[in-house]
Amino acid sequence: MSGLAKYLLENGCEVSGSDVCDSKYVQKVKNLGATVHIGHNASNVPNDCIVIASTAIRQDNPEMIRAKELGLPIYHRSDLLAEISREGKFFLGYSGTHGKTTTSGLASYVMEKAGLKPSYVVGGIIPELDTNAHCQNGKYFAAELDESDGTIVKYIPNIVVINNLEVDHLDFYKNGLQSILDTFETFISKMPEGGVVLVNYDCEASKGLHCHKTMTFGLSDGADYQAKNIQFNTDMTKFDVYYNNEFLISLEIILRGIHNVCNTLSVLASLHQAGINLELVKPHFATFTGMGRRFQKVGDFNGISIYDDYAHHPTEIKAALSSALSFKNKHIIAVFQPHRYTRLKNLWNEFLNAFDSVDKVIVTDVYAASEDAIEGINSQKFTEDLASKGVNCEYLSGDMKAVAKKLYPSLKKNDVIIGLGAGTITALGRELMTLNKELADVAH
Repeated sequence: MSGLAKYLLENGCEVSGSDVCDSKYVQKVKNLGATVHIGHNASNVPNDCIVIASTAIRQDNPEMIRAKELGLPIYHRSDLLAEISREGKFFLGYSGTHGKTTTSGLASYVMEKAGLKPSYVVGGIIPELDTNAHCQNGKYFAAELDESDGTIVKYIPNIVVINNLEVDHLDFYKNGLQSILDTFETFISKMPEGGVVLVNYDCEASKGLHCHKTMTFGLSDGADYQAKNIQFNTDMTKFDVYYNNEFLISLEIILRGIHNVCNTLSVLASLHQAGINLELVKPHFATFTGMGRRFQKVGDFNGISIYDDYAHHPTEIKAALSSALSFKNKHIIAVFQPHRYTRLKNLWNEFLNAFDSVDKVIVTDVYAASEDAIEGINSQKFTEDLASKGVNCEYLSGDMKAVAKKLYPSLKKNDVIIGLGAGTITALGRELMTLNKELADVAH
């Protein structure tokens, strides 16, 4: 929502809105001239505005009720993004269960650094650019396309990347993977003449999608775009890209993990299909440090390192934790905040098997988002089941300040803490750093 607000502000629109708490996203749009209210209240709604809401906003929200009383036009955020994407630019869309924020951010970043002046709206802050959206006069528009609520069918990109498809968002997709596949089939059936769908050849579900021009990328033989000769070094990953079995280009990235080789490959393929000079963008792949909250180092003290990752699905957690395998002689502590009761319930066993590569797991209370609690589905029960598998784990209740206070005394030199989740877990690093500073000040 903040990215859309920023895009509109850069277009000269008057923007106001509300959020439940202050944040860096709120401050960024306020600095651009938006009026932002903290807390939802009917009085926040102007009498003559267009209302944009996300799926997280319920119909009984006081601002939604007021908008209806005033007879104001009400649109979903996807309607606004779809409208922006129809402004005449060449539209590059990035989708899939995992990787869409990283790929849309990487594509935007390398085009920006190459001087192509792209416009973009992505789902996270691009650290080197310090923004999640920008409106410019270049040819290309890049966007992250969210599938969680089925609204992806509203978009008609010229090129779309489908990173992978897996069971998730079962609060919406009642028939599981089949519902997701049906939605994506509807989505790609609307592709324009000359449009290209790039699917992950290593993912059976996405590989089964077809439209008039489907191409593949992956690590396996048979993919149209294939990564070969992959070298994982301490500070850099190198690989060659082959297109139709012929060498196309070599790339270097500083992102960790095999999943990021695939993410980078998909972006390279999309830019190649868009007709962009690859030599122009090549140097910038090597300077992209990743999206905010994607295995992002947020601090260290006393020989202890803290990382923050948005991973909230078992596959994402495994990928994030695989990035820690390069840490030698370190004690890895995963701090997991389950995101939504429905996801924890529907993927309970998959979550139980997602933490095999760490030394200890801390489980915090469920971040409910907009959901009500489900009886028998809670973090204490999950921790008990995790312990029964032989995993070294502990349940810590309370907000992130309370979790930090309980966790801090047990930390030792060479510990690596990785916060995992899409909710308030992102504050854990800050709370630990603050606590450490307070204790240090007292000591002095």
